[in-house]
Amino acid sequence: MARLSAKARRAIPAKNFAEPGKRAYPIEDASHARNALARVSEFGSAAEKSQVRAAVARKYPSMSHHDFNTLDHGKQDHMKGRK
Repeated sequence: MARLSAKARRAIPAKNFAEPGKRAYPIEDASHARNALARVSEFGSAAEKSQVRAAVARKYPSMSHHDFNTLDHGKQDHMKGRK
């Protein structure tokens, strides 16, 4: 994904974020929504996961149930085997 300038990010409407108050997890299109699900799965709290999942479901009701099942499933330990 292309990097946004601070000015361009501020120009994105709050409704296009899964957490509008924090302006976190942009979901302006389906690609960003899937990415938000992946990022919150990796780094988010249980409350954030729930909020992002709900926001994506509201905005993209036709999105595959499989996309939502990626949360908490199939996590890999990226540090495994590293010294």
